[in-house]
Amino acid sequence: MKTECDTKQKLLDTAMQLIWEQSYGSVSVDHICERAGAKKGSFYHFFPSKSDLAVAAIDGHWQKLRPDLDRIFSSQTAPLERLAGYCDFVYEQQNRQMQKFGRVCGCAFTSLGSELSTQDEKIRKKSLQIMEWRCKYLAAAIRDAVREGLVPEQDCDGKARDLYGSVLGVLLQAKIENDLGIIRHLKPTIFRLIGASEKVITGTPSHQP
Repeated sequence: MKTECDTKQKLLDTAMQLIWEQSYGSVSVDHICERAGAKKGSFYHFFPSKSDLAVAAIDGHWQKLRPDLDRIFSSQTAPLERLAGYCDFVYEQQNRQMQKFGRVCGCAFTSLGSELSTQDEKIRKKSLQIMEWRCKYLAAAIRDAVREGLVPEQDCDGKARDLYGSVLGVLLQAKIENDLGIIRHLKPTIFRLIGASEKVITGTPSHQP
């Protein structure tokens, strides 16, 4: 027998799946309830609106990703290896989604944010918050790489935004072309952006004492 907790989680999982599969605007509350096997009254018991469900769904998805990102960006890992690991993580995530949905899905956070940033302030703010969190991981890795002399002095926060913009651009291109192979170009691209040596770009980054 379903508990309230089960019903709420099913609604969250269904919303996230539909965000991957379709655009937010094309999905109705009725559609979400039908896919989740939940009554409309249950939906509004947990979420005042479709917007509130979307915010909760992407926040929940982000919280699931954070342990992996904390591991990848651990200060115990060499900074360039963190960035390389992040590129591999992005590819692996997209590969899993492709196996599940049959196509490259891109970034759910950004897809939702870009679709609704001029229409829904709650979704815009949540998408922006997640973007800023990801940039903090990148900035810390770049800052450590600068400190260790692996890359030139630079505006680490600004460069992190540049890197994240490149990640989003690559994911968008891969989504449009439905080609996972495009994501493989991400690693050399971000190393070039931070001024890593050609040896690092063409090989495996390693910690320099």
